Amino acid sequence: MAVVSRTLKLSTRGHAEVVDITHDVAAALGELEIRDGIVNVSCVGSTGAVTTVEYEPGLCQDIKDILDKLIPAGHYHHDQAWGDGNGHSHLRASLIGPSLTLPFNNRKMILGTWQQIIFIDLDNKPRQRQIVLQFLGE
Repeated sequence: MAVVSRTLKLSTRGHAEVVDITHDVAAALGELEIRDGIVNVSCVGSTGAVTTVEYEPGLCQDIKDILDKLIPAGHYHHDQAWGDGNGHSHLRASLIGPSLTLPFNNRKMILGTWQQIIFIDLDNKPRQRQIVLQFLGE
């Protein structure tokens, strides 16, 4: 059993920007000797999230809209503590989650036809982001 780690670096705009990272994860997997196993995709930081969706403009807007309805920008206790105005960003990230684990066979991720891996930058400003990929398999 082998474990191999890779890091993706992203420049993001924040404000629920949705980034399709499926190709990046698949490219990293294609470079490995591991053929079968799982990959964990994990955001470094507490204001980003990772999940899967059908990546298309309408759904990306729907994600932003539902987050604005469920957890709008506003006044949160975190904002009072740090003065950075991103309490809603942390709450949104907690709701979606920082990581995702997917299976792969023969160096190909097992995803549905309309299923892509996305990173969502939920902070209230542009950031440099790191996504850690950990591949486990044989």
